[in-house]
Amino acid sequence: MDVGDLDPDPLRQLDEWFGAARAAGETMPEAMCVATASRDGEPSARYVLMRGLDEGVVFFTDYGSDKARDVEENPRAAAVFHWRLPVHRQVRVRGTVARTTTEESDRYWATRPPGSRRSAVASHQSSVVAGRHVLDAAVAALGDTEPARPDRWGGYRILPWAFEFWEGRENRLHDRLRYLREGDGWRVERLSP
Repeated sequence: MDVGDLDPDPLRQLDEWFGAARAAGETMPEAMCVATASRDGEPSARYVLMRGLDEGVVFFTDYGSDKARDVEENPRAAAVFHWRLPVHRQVRVRGTVARTTTEESDRYWATRPPGSRRSAVASHQSSVVAGRHVLDAAVAALGDTEPARPDRWGGYRILPWAFEFWEGRENRLHDRLRYLREGDGWRVERLSP
């Protein structure tokens, strides 16, 4: 992998690798590990699903969740994609984080299956519950409704300032190319594996 092999725009390059992973049959290519840190620097990481790729990487969550609390206190995050197909690849993204618009959150909410919407309404993510029965009862109480998006649920966009594209090679002499935001463009540099 050479600098000339990659798109000069890392978001387009991420989209290309994502599409290749999906076409090759990668299971859940949209899964990404998102790392955040609280105001005092306590790190936390978890897997979420990428639900948009535009000027940044978009995911959705409960605004009361641990990840949302971290982002509201410290609006920076890192995300990692990892795929085995069509070849062994990893993409790291670092950037600032901003909420999506209400309209974007509403649009995505409307695409979710009714059961997922009911679960999101019934569950206040990351809050302590007395037991599974509490969650089951809260979902059952909603019946077959298709609830509106609660104000406490919506999206975030990681607005990147750095990307790293990694591709595995034999004998651990892997390829690593890093994009760094430079004005309105990107500088690309090779890293040792």
